[in-house]
Amino acid sequence: MNFKEITADDYPRLKPFFANQKYPLCVYSLSSIICWRTEAYQPYGTIHNDSLVVYANFKSDPDKRYLLLPISATREFDPEQLAELTRKTGIFTFNFVPENYLQTNGESRIQALFEIEAQEKFHDYVFHTEDLAKLRGNRYAKKRNLIRQFERNYPEDRNQVRIDPITAHTKQDCIDFLEEWCRERNCDKDPNDDLACEKQALTNALNDMDRLEMLGILLQIDGKICAMAIASGLTDTMGLLQFEKAFAGIKGLYQYFDNQCARRLFPEYTYINKESDMGIPGLAKAKKSYHPAMMIKSYRLTLR
Repeated sequence: MNFKEITADDYPRLKPFFANQKYPLCVYSLSSIICWRTEAYQPYGTIHNDSLVVYANFKSDPDKRYLLLPISATREFDPEQLAELTRKTGIFTFNFVPENYLQTNGESRIQALFEIEAQEKFHDYVFHTEDLAKLRGNRYAKKRNLIRQFERNYPEDRNQVRIDPITAHTKQDCIDFLEEWCRERNCDKDPNDDLACEKQALTNALNDMDRLEMLGILLQIDGKICAMAIASGLTDTMGLLQFEKAFAGIKGLYQYFDNQCARRLFPEYTYINKESDMGIPGLAKAKKSYHPAMMIKSYRLTLR
């Protein structure tokens, strides 16, 4: 099979394969596939039987390669076809197989061909858009209190806070904000660390936002960017919040900005996918505090 590296130039050609996308895990966003490219990792793809086949390539460790489920606007590969695909590619593992694939095809049928392993740190958190936009009820009382504290510190009549779309004119300012945000967290200590990889992915997203049809907003306080977010669609009913960053030292800023993201970036979607916690306890606690409507479980399939 003739694979080639996927770049932003391929977006228009590959976009039709993601129409009617049925896999609700965040990795099945074309813009995410393209953005998450680093020196160590690159996405490769080819067209096979009217479907897009993608695999993750690791330059320094080819044994880490894995496939995603084939992506098509019209069909789905059954387990037997997945097994045949592994033999054709020489890559015998599928990562990020969403639980709805197992439910549709039956675990016993899949287990006859593949070993099934849960990828717990890559289960996605999914929220009702209305919950995050309105924050109603006692369970969100602490979030509302933090938002009120932020609004008291930066009252509307002083015009200190401004929220705008990210544009080509503000892209470099957003990159500068990202550099400062990363210095707070020592992102660059290890180029293969999750935070360092995310920094590169976010930089890629900022550089190619228009070509990848991503939407973004930034928040400024007294003219300085203090928060930013980038989003795109995932399925017909679910949007994807791919990146959300805010300075930790400003009380209530994250809660205020997260509420604005739900209102401004996802008005046409019933659900917001906020991706996984990557096994980071603090991140897991923060995501759970917003009371997800569901978790989308992720599995690894390895050919027997």
